[in-house]
Amino acid sequence: MIDQSTICAISTAPGVGGIAVLRLSGAEALPIADKVFNSPKEGKRLVDQKANTLHFGTIKENDKIIDEVVVSIFRAPHSFTGEDVVEISCHGSQYIQQTILQLLMKKGARIANPGEYTQRAFLNGKMDLSQAEAVADLIASDSAAAHKMAMNQMKGGFSKELMNLRNELLQIVSLIELELDFSEEEVEFADRTQLTNLATNISEMIQDLAGSFSLGNAIKNGVPVAIIGETNVGKSTLLNALLNEEKAIVSDIEGTTRDVIEDVINIEGVSFRFIDTAGIRNTKDKIESLGIERTFQKLQQAQVVLYMIDLSRSLKENIARLEEVREKIQDHQEVIIVGNKADVAGKKAIDALLADLPLERNEDICFISAKEQKNISQLRELLLEVSNVANLNTQDVIVSNARHYEALVKAGEAIDRVIAGIHNGISNDFVSQDIRECMHYLGEITGAINTDEVLGNIFKNFCIGK
Repeated sequence: MIDQSTICAISTAPGVGGIAVLRLSGAEALPIADKVFNSPKEGKRLVDQKANTLHFGTIKENDKIIDEVVVSIFRAPHSFTGEDVVEISCHGSQYIQQTILQLLMKKGARIANPGEYTQRAFLNGKMDLSQAEAVADLIASDSAAAHKMAMNQMKGGFSKELMNLRNELLQIVSLIELELDFSEEEVEFADRTQLTNLATNISEMIQDLAGSFSLGNAIKNGVPVAIIGETNVGKSTLLNALLNEEKAIVSDIEGTTRDVIEDVINIEGVSFRFIDTAGIRNTKDKIESLGIERTFQKLQQAQVVLYMIDLSRSLKENIARLEEVREKIQDHQEVIIVGNKADVAGKKAIDALLADLPLERNEDICFISAKEQKNISQLRELLLEVSNVANLNTQDVIVSNARHYEALVKAGEAIDRVIAGIHNGISNDFVSQDIRECMHYLGEITGAINTDEVLGNIFKNFCIGK
């Protein structure tokens, strides 16, 4: 049940700014605001004003003026929460913000819980659960790609896709359960070939959505890029060049980097999480050995691998170590072989490498000078190309939420049982149950099926005021 109390909170970020916004939501939002707001026009009460209007005045505690403010009025159901909402724009002093907040509480409001405004919007039917979660993603987005993905989900792109799937499942289960009603007559209302084709299409769509999770997760948290290579090939120098700062220690002494170093940069609206790793070599140093072990762990976690080689070293040495790394590369990973010290090695070394090093399906090659920062922009462009994030269309449905991914996996398992059941001639009772299970998991994503525990886990991670 929806909590009927009127809630209040500071909706702008903590700290001092030019303006802060306090939000009231609930049936008593306007009467409570009237108790603290004074208009220059005597008798101008907020409860008598039209929706979507602004009003200038002061906030007073008894006869003491706290601040001059602008009050915005939104009436149910045409507001973010679906309730009466009042927003008070005051000056950004922390003292003013806290004084007004305490004054609203004295007049009958209570402090909002984390995410309670968005939770009320969901409970009042203003958005479904996946759209509500997209609000948090939109607030947290720190790149153009993450913003684009969250905005598409908040506008209902993902929800529409799931609604279509559930409607098709409903068509299947209706026909099958209709046959159950006439089981004694052995009437068949649904052609089994058509049902199998429909269920197969649904299975493929669910697989596509679940398969987009790795891309969505990369967009949301930054594309993980591991910089791998032998000692002293210029990995730390490259990281510093990409970040444009001295993040990693650079030295001629081998084994300088003994642990992973991570940082995030934004390239044309896409976040990349670069991971500089310990150089790969045979060593008896226990600490360095642990660093090399972590190098291979990070290699497995990366979406893109930058494998660096020193063009001034022998071709045989470079290729031998690359083959060792290739054995650990997974099918979904993209590899960019980065030939460093191109300015020192010269064209002859580059031509020899290109001639003797056939590239694998998921490999590209780039020649740079990390020290002189030559061709770094070319490497950035190649990163954008292989990550396939920059080409994200605003209409693409991308899954970025782990809860959604888990529900899609379970829904996929259920629909696959349906296909197997129809093929093997299993009783309609069991087929119907598997279809309903698939619908259940899809419904969990949008909130058509929900529990208090699920809602609690989702909204507890929101900031207060949203």
